[in-house]
Order: sequence, then C-alpha cells, then structure tokens
Amino acid sequence: MATNDTLAKGFRPTYSLRLERRLTTPKWLPVATSVGAVVVALIVGALLIYLGGGHPLAAYQHILEAAFGSVGVFNDTLVKATPLILVGLACALAFRMRLWNIGAEGQFFMGAWGASAVVLLPLLPATTPKPLMLLAMALAGFLCGALWGFIPGYLKAKLNVNEVVTTLMMNYIATSWVLFWVFGAWSEGGFQMSRMFPRTAWMPRLLDYAKSIPAFGGLTLHGGILLGLIAATIVWFIVSRSKWGYEIRLIGDNPRAAHYAGINIVRNTVLVMMLSGGLAGLAGMSEISGVVHRLQGAISPGYGFTGIIVAWLAKLNPFAVVLVSVLFGGLILAGREIQPSGIPRMLQGIILFCVIASDVLLRYRVRLVRS
Repeated sequence: MATNDTLAKGFRPTYSLRLERRLTTPKWLPVATSVGAVVVALIVGALLIYLGGGHPLAAYQHILEAAFGSVGVFNDTLVKATPLILVGLACALAFRMRLWNIGAEGQFFMGAWGASAVVLLPLLPATTPKPLMLLAMALAGFLCGALWGFIPGYLKAKLNVNEVVTTLMMNYIATSWVLFWVFGAWSEGGFQMSRMFPRTAWMPRLLDYAKSIPAFGGLTLHGGILLGLIAATIVWFIVSRSKWGYEIRLIGDNPRAAHYAGINIVRNTVLVMMLSGGLAGLAGMSEISGVVHRLQGAISPGYGFTGIIVAWLAKLNPFAVVLVSVLFGGLILAGREIQPSGIPRMLQGIILFCVIASDVLLRYRVRLVRS
C-alpha cells in the first residue's frame, strides 16, 4: 500500500486557463487592449518581415520617416487621415448600435458622386461663390451617402435582412455607378475621370495662404480636416450626451430592454444607418473637393474598409478615431515608399485581427486555475 508520502511525491498539480465573464470593465482596459493589440501586431509583422528576408527595425524606421519624418510628409499623412476620420466615425456610430455597416466604401463613392453632380450636371454654375458651392457639395455628398445607408437600414429594420450582406453588396453597385459616369457622360476625353472642377469647388488648402504665411508653402492639407474634427465632436455629443445617444447605446447593449423601455428600434435603426452613410458620404466629398478636384474611379485606396479597423481600434470612441486615423494615414502614405508595397496592408490586416481577438479580454477575464 502506498504511503501518504509516496502519494505526495507522485502528485503533480496541473494548471488550466479559464475564461470568466466580467461583471464590470475597468475604464483603463479598452485603451490597454488597443495598445496591446498594436504592439502584438507589430511583433507579428516584424517576425513575418524577418522570415521574408527583410529587416524589421529598418522597415519600421522607414515607415515612421515616410509618414512623420518632416512637416511635409506629416502634412501628407493628415491629408490621408482626413477621409479616414469621417469613415471611421461612420463605422463607429453604426457599430455602437450593433449595426455592422460594411458598406462605408460604397457610401464614400456615392458621396463623391453626389458632390460631383453639383458641379458636373451642373446644379450650380461655376461662378457660384466658394462657400455656397462647398456647402451645396457637402449637403449633396451627405444626402447621397445617407441614401446608400437608408436602403440596408430599412431592410434590416423592416425585414430583418442581414446588413452585412446588403452593405457589402452595395459597395459594388456604388463603384460601378461611379464608373458608369466617369466613362460615360462625365468622361474627359474617354479617360476614367471627369473634367477638373472649377476653383470655386476646391476645398481651401494651407498653400492657398502661403503669400501671407510663407511656412504654408507646399502644404496641401485642406479644410476637410476641420470637417472631420467637427463631425467627431458632434458624434461624441450625440452618443455620450444626448437622449438619442442613450437610446443608441441601450439598443446596442440590450435590444430587449430597449424594446421594453418603449424605444422605437425600427426608427433608430434607419436613422443611425442614414447618419453613418452620410458621414461616409462626406468623406467622399472631402476627398474629391480637397485632393483630386475631379471625379474618378480611383479615388479610394480602400478608405471604407480601413475605416472598420480604425473604428475597432478606437473602441468606437469618436476622439480616438481621430488619433487612430492619423496612424493609419501614415501607413497608407508609407505604402508608397515601402517595398514590397504590401507590408503596410499586411500590418493593417494583422492589427485588425489582433484588435478583434483582444475584444475577448473586454468581456472575459483569464484565470490560471490549479487542479
């Protein structure tokens, strides 16, 4: 018979990981998980670069220099970040209500088309004063984006059609619609672009004031950045300080409780999708009015899809969306400098994967259990 000493010597405790649902989430945890997700993504990206025969530190250093190394390149980074701010806000607002708007890319294109229609149909003559022209373009861009958000929102609210499918499919319709016009009635010489907009349809840029402030010479940052900052403030106020924002949060957190509280879920679903689409449409207006100054098929390097990553990494916080957009604006800009050019896109994908995986830590705590 084995003695107690023998049993004690032969016993080897085992350990296992257990996930336990959190009752409360510390305020610091969302920020920590986002930062941790970026760090892990950079480590994974460095490993992949090394396995591919590259030098991770040199690659990351070059990305930093290409995006933030001087006033000129930082200006270009902010130009790239401007549409991301608006698209990120569009996704963050819809996601806050658990509406998975994957159609920001199509809404971006429709907003660009609507703003262009003001100039190219034309709805206003070229001699229209710039403030009135830009206001009309912004309104048209917002309304066209909102219309593209209304359709999947209405289908979701009335028929419970999956919004992931409808918004994703409508991306292809929107891009084809724009191509129809830039290859057809609005084409300049048969090329995939419209004629150049008149100066009254251009967003004001820093270089326009270079005569008064010489330091602004060569800087192409345009008024769309102010549009993005104003939109971030408005979205923050709506979500955090208004009655409608309370309804949005309650529907996202507990639709059944919202229903018993008498909140109109159908109406809010449609309105949130319209506002989300309108913000993405404003991004399209900002890009064509502030950067390319014409409508063309290649106006987006995937802003609508990158906005999804921006919203998740910002944990749906409107002001954090601004900061994260600058980070991803730098990654997009560095994509022109880095070889192979797929490295920045690879990093974006890894960051998205890590951010989604890190959300588990917001809902569960990990415990090491001894058995």
